Amino acid sequence: MRKGFDGLALIVQETLKRDPHSGHVFVFRGRRGDLIKVLWWDGQGLCLFAKRLERERFLWPSPADGTVAISTAQLGYLLEGIDWRHPRETWRPSAAG
Repeated sequence: MRKGFDGLALIVQETLKRDPHSGHVFVFRGRRGDLIKVLWWDGQGLCLFAKRLERERFLWPSPADGTVAISTAQLGYLLEGIDWRHPRETWRPSAAG
């Protein structure tokens, strides 16, 4: 996970055969599974978001051809570290105090 803007954009272009300036979101996971980087074009420039989980690992879908398409909701779960395959409501207290 040493790659930055240019390195990840090159992977998108050459390995995935996609346009990194298309506006799609491209998510990359580190080998250990606790770090992800998100690359997207916002219309003015490339943006790079990185997140590392202190506990647990990001649950990663199994790619058939090297790429996986997920919904916006699944991406939200993924970024929160929630099992996007079987989402469950988080615990909430029944009363304040």
